[in-house]
Amino acid sequence: MKSEKISDAVVRRLPVYLRFLNELSHREVLTVSSQELGQKLDLNPAQIRKDLAYFGDFGRKGIGYDVSYLIEKIRQILNLDQQINVALVGAGNLGQALSNYNTYVKDNMRIIAVFDASPNKIGKKVNDITIQPIEELEQTVRDKHIQIGIITVPDVEAQRVADQLVAAGIGAILNFAPTIIKVPSDVRIHAADFTTDLISLAYYLQSGKELPKDES
Repeated sequence: MKSEKISDAVVRRLPVYLRFLNELSHREVLTVSSQELGQKLDLNPAQIRKDLAYFGDFGRKGIGYDVSYLIEKIRQILNLDQQINVALVGAGNLGQALSNYNTYVKDNMRIIAVFDASPNKIGKKVNDITIQPIEELEQTVRDKHIQIGIITVPDVEAQRVADQLVAAGIGAILNFAPTIIKVPSDVRIHAADFTTDLISLAYYLQSGKELPKDES
């Protein structure tokens, strides 16, 4: 892997590559070129080659990429070759929907704990996971070696929950609450603000404006 800093955009494209490569594998496709990847994913083939070259020399000139080998390597790059435990905080409608991740994604990253502050939800099950009181978060995160936290609580509670996750030793947070959260520099946080994304699409509904492509 190159020593230079890998941009967020490159890292965010890797799961996109992996998803399509898995589709090819299910169809028993053995090799794929950057041209084919580019056409399917609407990306520049040169960009794909550059992205992958950050992490190693995976392709063969005139042949392309071995699908199963590239899947293995990208999984290693993304740390998906090891078990990654996830905790979800907020068992409302969105939280319960997100917990379906375990059902539809067959991978080593799994939501194994769900927390909520409402007495009406504690003790109930979401996809075979018993909802725990928020007071048990810190101990559970440590006992079950949870590395990633997902926040789906109201915005006024999000920072407090983030602080609890950080205190428990969480290294990365995916925040669905519509607010900005501050965490220490050694904790990675990504915001999933679909409300902002949806509203911003309205700008492109005017005639003559080019519709945006996802560049993340």
